[in-house]
Amino acid sequence: MRAFVFPGQGSQFIGMGKDLAEAFIEAREVFQEIDDALDQHLFKLMTEGADSDLNLTENTQPALMAVSMAVVKTLTGQGGIDLAKSASFVAGHSLGEYSALTAVEAFDISTTARLLKLRGQEMQKAVPIGIGAMAAILGLDLADIEAITKEANTKTKNGETVQSANDNSPGQVVVSGHAGAVAIAMELATAKGAKRALQLPVSAPFHCRLMQPAADAMERALADTTIAPPILPIVANVTASAITTPQDIRRLLVEQVTGMVRWRESVTWMKDQGVTEIIELGAGKVLSGLIKRIEKDVSSESVGTPDQIEALIQKLS
Repeated sequence: MRAFVFPGQGSQFIGMGKDLAEAFIEAREVFQEIDDALDQHLFKLMTEGADSDLNLTENTQPALMAVSMAVVKTLTGQGGIDLAKSASFVAGHSLGEYSALTAVEAFDISTTARLLKLRGQEMQKAVPIGIGAMAAILGLDLADIEAITKEANTKTKNGETVQSANDNSPGQVVVSGHAGAVAIAMELATAKGAKRALQLPVSAPFHCRLMQPAADAMERALADTTIAPPILPIVANVTASAITTPQDIRRLLVEQVTGMVRWRESVTWMKDQGVTEIIELGAGKVLSGLIKRIEKDVSSESVGTPDQIEALIQKLS
């Protein structure tokens, strides 16, 4: 059994998608559709812009989806690949969940672009810059981090909080919350044997309760958005198990804004269902690297360049 997965924030880089646009008409059409939907020259920003502009979360989110969908549309257009016949599940890391949902036809590309633009804007608005922070804790597992954040929350001032945000792989958990609370959690983690506690260069504290205003905004937006039944089950970040109904998709996309991304559990759940191969579609190779650390018996690869796409078409045809 096979699954396709889609990357999240942190996989972006200036120049991404340029080789796809040069090689495939399907990719050019995706990038143009997203530019039109957003009334923005996003593709130009992705390929020629400044890192500081691409790293603004309102740009990062639709940009990463754009590259993932350029890969998907090229696979189907150039190779005649039917995703529903080629895989048993899809999943995505944080914003990658929107890419996954688009790949399995729950959303159309223009709708997803607008939703992700809004999601990025509302996440940034929810917490002023400097108030929140995120940190990667390396060398400790989720149970350790849950104990550390619980202790940190007893030592903070003015009701500041920190919580687990991403359970990425064994020994890699990201925490998120108020900057002061995150700093306390980092100190505790180091004292309790973490290999590293590294503050992340992000503009907002994602996947924690401080994002509730953004969750409320997404709830309103998704209430007015048509969601079609997906052609494949999607393994949701919030539950680490498969969902198939528009109602569950709508509810869990809202919960995902403040909830933990259960990536480690999602990969293990897919393996337990019989998945032996997971292919990352889009920019970079972050997820395939995590998968290798989570389940060594599951093969993983990244597909995001013209050569990689052509090799995958040959493999799946």
